[in-house]
Amino acid sequence: MTDAVLVALIGLAGSAIGSIVGVVASAKLTSYRIEQLEKKVQAHNNLIERTYRLEERTEVQEEKLRVVNHRLSDLEDYHKGGN
Repeated sequence: MTDAVLVALIGLAGSAIGSIVGVVASAKLTSYRIEQLEKKVQAHNNLIERTYRLEERTEVQEEKLRVVNHRLSDLEDYHKGGN
């Protein structure tokens, strides 16, 4: 085997190993970034769910407040009419 062929084979092996290492590193980085995005999406979804529950509770409290105000108004009207 000539020196040129040996150098070419060593260069080929080095390029192949470098490419494989690069692909593996890129895959790991991509996997890590996807995991981080999934965590962010989950946190966002949790926030949306909590906000939705808070909005529902706020609507219930506002309805209760409207009822109380209506009752107070009725009592005030009754009190004014009774005097």
